[in-house]
Amino acid sequence: DLDGVRSVKNDIQVVEHTAANDRDHRNTMGDKIDDSSITAQVKYELFSHRATSALKTKVNTNAGHVVISGDASSDAEKSLVTKLAKSVRGVESVDNNMTVRD
Repeated sequence: DLDGVRSVKNDIQVVEHTAANDRDHRNTMGDKIDDSSITAQVKYELFSHRATSALKTKVNTNAGHVVISGDASSDAEKSLVTKLAKSVRGVESVDNNMTVRD
């Protein structure tokens, strides 16, 4: 329906979405962007809560797996950080390696 267009070649392939496909096609640019987005969202959640020490917390994400490290002022803060990270869309699992300061 566009003036000047004489033909269209469509090379789109429809692939059934399965968990195996997700595992086999990880580490694409889209996955890296998704991991970066997850990391940013987790950090935002930490900055949004006064009860978390976001500046002292390191967040890394790989294939939806979030690893958190840094210092927590209490077990309650460490637990809250885990809960906040798990609430972010796209997070598959969370390992909280934070150290509780005395």
